[in-house]
Amino acid sequence: MSDKLAESTDGQQVIALVDDDRNILTTVSIALQAEGYATRLYSDGEAALKALLENPPDLAVFDIKMPKMDGMELLRRLRQNSALPVIFLTSKDDEQDEEAGLELGADDYIAKPFSIRLLTARIRAILRRSDALAMVQIDDGSGEDGNENAIATRGRLLMDPARHFVSWGGMPVSLTVTEFLILEALAVRPGVIKSRNQLMDAAYPDDIFVDDRTVDSHIKRMRRKFRSVDPTFGAIETLYGAGYSFTDG
Repeated sequence: MSDKLAESTDGQQVIALVDDDRNILTTVSIALQAEGYATRLYSDGEAALKALLENPPDLAVFDIKMPKMDGMELLRRLRQNSALPVIFLTSKDDEQDEEAGLELGADDYIAKPFSIRLLTARIRAILRRSDALAMVQIDDGSGEDGNENAIATRGRLLMDPARHFVSWGGMPVSLTVTEFLILEALAVRPGVIKSRNQLMDAAYPDDIFVDDRTVDSHIKRMRRKFRSVDPTFGAIETLYGAGYSFTDG
């Protein structure tokens, strides 16, 4: 199946779908178009990678098991050059795929078989979060605007929501939208323990069910990223049975 594009009109957000199952591509595409999205369809990872980098959509959804280039390799290569929001599809109850995908930088996952309603809700939630981070408020000098997007520093951590920029000790750290929101929820009150449910609410504000291991996988991935610029990084602490906290000491 060659690349297929449902052309967007002004104001439409574009969702890329990557799956070797023609029925899934068609069914999901029709449902998303009914919700007001434009869709681009790809039947293998190789074709999708080039297109996603050259003409990025607003979000991508792709399957793990595909010919030519599977979803894991597609995600790995995509994350070398792009922070594009990604939801990946896994086999039912395949925890290894779920954890590996999240650690590679996926924003979310859904197990097959899935409901179109759930997928649409997850897409809507991630795009809403992504849009919020992308909104740059222009400081007119009045001091009344820009508070929500103010640059925050916590010890060696710097977070700039307007640019979706994070650095540690002056070294940039690339985070996905979900990782950024989890870190922000922790760093806003250093030393305060945040439960997994509280972190889920920060990253998934639309009453969407997400299990505990999703947050744990995001935390693991964040720690790995920070330790790549500082091997001694230990600012995100685990409080067993309680949750996580951030220390700026």
